[in-house]
Amino acid sequence: MNTKLYLASSLLLLVLTGCADMTPQEECTAGGAVLGGVAGSLLTHQSAIGTVGGAAVGGMVGHEVGKGSCP
Repeated sequence: MNTKLYLASSLLLLVLTGCADMTPQEECTAGGAVLGGVAGSLLTHQSAIGTVGGAAVGGMVGHEVGKGSCP
């Protein structure tokens, strides 16, 4: 149990550190991919293809939204 917690904490720290110098457009793209992946997973009852497809579509939408201004 402690090993899994340590590994998850380390991975989260690594991911958050990698996002420190992102441009606003990159943040929108990543945010769109995350939201799209969650939506795709929920809509397809946790299908891997639905999750990946939702993340791809969400990333594209987030990228386009980020060209203007990202909330």
